[in-house]
Amino acid sequence: MAQFKNNTEGYGWISIAFHWLMGLTIFGLFGLGLYMVELTYYDAWYKGSLDLHKGIGILLAIVWVARLVWKLLNPTPKPLGNKLWEHKVAHLVHGALYLFMLSLFVSGYLISTADGRSIDVFGVFEVPASLMMDNQEDIAGMIHWWLALSLMVLVGLHAAAAIKHHVIDKDRTLMRMFKTD
Repeated sequence: MAQFKNNTEGYGWISIAFHWLMGLTIFGLFGLGLYMVELTYYDAWYKGSLDLHKGIGILLAIVWVARLVWKLLNPTPKPLGNKLWEHKVAHLVHGALYLFMLSLFVSGYLISTADGRSIDVFGVFEVPASLMMDNQEDIAGMIHWWLALSLMVLVGLHAAAAIKHHVIDKDRTLMRMFKTD
């Protein structure tokens, strides 16, 4: 029988789906962001890529909130292995991943609304501008850039740790994020 909720031994399908949906979307947004910074105002896909990046970013922020609520309502599986320092580092990295994602959403919002216009999300709804300050777009843009790079470094550490658990420690840490027990 499919396990939808987490238990102390493993993740349920909903947590697994959140993990991979967000992970793949973040990689996609990062790639799109790298592509966008190379475009000039006169490139054919300049506005379309910005709109796509903003719309997906807003939807990802909504998924992030849903994931956080789901995380708070479900038990966290027991860490595998017996190294206390690894458990503490993993806890810190997971917290940093959530914090960096939230900070990216806020900085992206501040970039997108710096001119006072709301963010149109694929014609379905709009997120209104609410905060205006001097040099908002430039400051938020620089913060957004460094947060995105930092998030990719953290994601790399996260992935490397999962692979280390699988290859060296030979435990089920990685496999728990692919299937339920």
